[in-house]
Order: sequence, then C-alpha cells, then structure tokens
Amino acid sequence: MTEERIHILRDILLDLHHGASAESVQERFNQHFKGVSAIEISMMEYELMNSDTGITFEDVMDLCNVHANLFKGAISDVDVPDSEQEGHPVKVFKDENLALRAAVMRIRRIIDNYAKPENEEFRQDILKGLRHQFDLLGQFDNHYTRKEKLFFPIMEGYGHDAPPKVMWGVDDNIRELFKEAKLALVKLPEGSIEELSDKFEMFAAEFEEMIFKEEAILLMILLESFTQDDWLQIADESDAYGYAILKPTVKWQPQRESFGNETDAGKTTGNNTADALKQGAAADQSSSQSIIQTPEGQFTITFTPNESKAAVDRTIKQPFGNGYLSLEQANLILNHLPLEITFVNKDDIFQYYNDSVPAAEMIFKRTPSQIGRNVELCHPPKVLDKVKKVFEVLRSGQKDKVEMWFQSERLGKFVYVTYAAVRNEKGEFQGVLEYVQDIKPFFELDSDSNRDI
Repeated sequence: MTEERIHILRDILLDLHHGASAESVQERFNQHFKGVSAIEISMMEYELMNSDTGITFEDVMDLCNVHANLFKGAISDVDVPDSEQEGHPVKVFKDENLALRAAVMRIRRIIDNYAKPENEEFRQDILKGLRHQFDLLGQFDNHYTRKEKLFFPIMEGYGHDAPPKVMWGVDDNIRELFKEAKLALVKLPEGSIEELSDKFEMFAAEFEEMIFKEEAILLMILLESFTQDDWLQIADESDAYGYAILKPTVKWQPQRESFGNETDAGKTTGNNTADALKQGAAADQSSSQSIIQTPEGQFTITFTPNESKAAVDRTIKQPFGNGYLSLEQANLILNHLPLEITFVNKDDIFQYYNDSVPAAEMIFKRTPSQIGRNVELCHPPKVLDKVKKVFEVLRSGQKDKVEMWFQSERLGKFVYVTYAAVRNEKGEFQGVLEYVQDIKPFFELDSDSNRDI
C-alpha cells in the first residue's frame, strides 16, 4: 500500500463527487488498480472525510453505490482459513447473507404469483406466505445491529472509523426502505400489489448492494485487521443481538498455539481455547527483550514484570458514601438495581454499564466491546445531533437531567430513559449517567397490593 495509490483513489472519487460519470473514471481506475485492498478504500474514505475537500460523510454515503461499483472485480481477497470454520463470525455473517438473499428471491416470486389473474382464488394463502417471508427478511436488522455494535467498535480501535460511519448511515436508509415496503404489504389485499412491488424493489436494490459492500469491502478490512481474539470476542457477544434467519449450530473453537514450556512448543490446544489464553497470559509474565538500534550502536532493554504485585482484594470494605462497601458488594448492588445503567465520562467515552439483566434481555443492548468507545460512535448517524444536544445541555449546566419515554411494541414495554449530569463536589462536570427502566408494571400496580405485607 503506498500513499500515491491512496491519493489516486481519493482524486478519482473526488471527480465522482464533482459530477464525473462512473464510466469516465473507470478507465483511469483500471490503469492503476488491478487489485485494490479494502484497507486502501478505508484510508481513502478517511482522507475524504477529514480533509479540506468539503466532502462530508453524507456525501460519501450518497455515492456509496457508485464507489462500490467502481471497485467490483478489483478488490483483492484476504485468505484467513479460520474464517470458514463453522461458528466463526465471518462464516455466520456470510451464511446469513445467503439466507437473506434467498428470502428476497422468494418474495419476488410470491409478488409475481400474487399479481397473476389465474391465482386470484389463492391470494389469501399467497398473502400469508408473503407476510411470513417479510418477517424472515426483517431479521436483517439483527445482522446489521451485530455489525454496528460488534464489528464497528473494533474497527474504530484499529483506526478504520470512516467505513463504519458511512455504512451505518446506509444501513439506516435501508431500514427505512424496508419499513415503507412493509407498510405497502399491510395495505393488502385492499392495497396495490404494484405499489408493494415498487417499494420492495427500491429496498432490494440497496439491500443487495449492501451485501456486496459487506462481503467484498467490510469483511476484507476485518480479515486484514482483526486478530483471533477479536473474532472470539465477537463470537462470545453475538447472541446478545440475535441472528438473521440462521443461528450458529456450533460454538467456534479455534486452535490456539501453546506458549508454555519448550516441551509444549509447536503443539496446539485443540478445542481448549481457555487453556491457550491462560498459557498466553502466563507467557506474557516472563521477561522480554527489545533490541534498539542507534547511530552510536546497539543496546538491549530487558523487562521482567513484577510478579510479587498482589491482585486487588475485592472483598475489603472501603469508605463508600455514608457507609462502607467492598468492590464486590458495590458491583453486586449496581447489578441488582432494576435499571440499565450506562456511564459516559467527561471525555465522552463509554466507560461502564451494569449487568442488571442478561444482554439478550436489555432494552438498550450493551456488550463489553463497546467499552472505551466514543459515545458518538455508539449511535447511528441519524440520531447524532440529538445525542450531541443532550450532552451539550448537561455539560453546560443548562439542565441537570434530560428525560424521555416511548412505548415499544416489539418489546412490550413502556421505556423511561433519564440522562443525568454527574458533577463532583465542586460542581465540575464528570460525565453523563443514563438509566433506563421499563415502567409498564407501574401502571398495572394494585394500590392495595401491600395490604397484607
């Protein structure tokens, strides 16, 4: 990868943004790029969005399909054997795309059959099948959410923050197109099958383009960047967000090299991933050397970790508010509160969330991979302005709390959300505490329910 290639890519895309046709730049692209790395595409998008060209992420998003078509057939593959194993997040992701493509094809066929005059007497049955296929296809939202909540945070950690921002914006557009198609479906049989067909094809065109972008660009970036530990973390946290049509039938267990004594060298730990991780951690405790070259010669730095350092005792009680609590007790109390709590510090970094319920049951799902992420990157682009406004009024002191509520038919809950400014004794802003609660049970309380207590 050279800086020159990045600049050529940037200039080609700038021409597109300024009105040049895809055909007019394709020849120039082909002259320079027989194989373009997905990493180069990521760097090019980053340069476009962070330079003085005036190009915003919305501009890049609007021409996303044009860019993708430009790269078709030119993107170099990355071969990672692990990624084809059953249960690997990449294999799961690709299998979902196959199943989602199949659902799109089935819906097209059903719409065609519904419109045929000779099938008029069977339309109720056809409509029932059509609704079922829409329900299946609608599970693409789980696919997108896993991508946004699990892939994107790790990408950003490796410096690839432009593609997630663009792709999340396109994802939300696709979600809206699907909602419009589903509204047309709800109108049947009184509504127009032609309207449904038109709405569905508008969705399908963007949806199928996204599948190409995911597999030819996004996954290539991930396979070039992510470590096996990154993929293990994603595999462990994926259940919280659910899957699209297909669910992994096996848990992915990669082979890990043993880093124990010399007699173990070259062996693998088979399916015992936990043992491999422990052995790797133990190896990290041994002394290490770094050789530094300077104009005056070579010198060696040796570092040996201090093994005598005791672990923190989580059971020792410390002064805590108006009493005493151990670290373990404080954690248990926070996890037993009937609230989902999230803390974002004064630097806008997502620092903590509690485990009041399993991740799969959370109203606002949180997983460990989000810790350390900038709060702006934890939200879809379409709500960023609202998020920034909330933080602005809390940070400035205009308000101490911002409250909102909504009913979720999907969850069957009435959700009450509070954003509270956290300030120290001097009144200095330290961050924002978000707490979320289902208050629907409060509406159902019997005023005399405590009579016999």
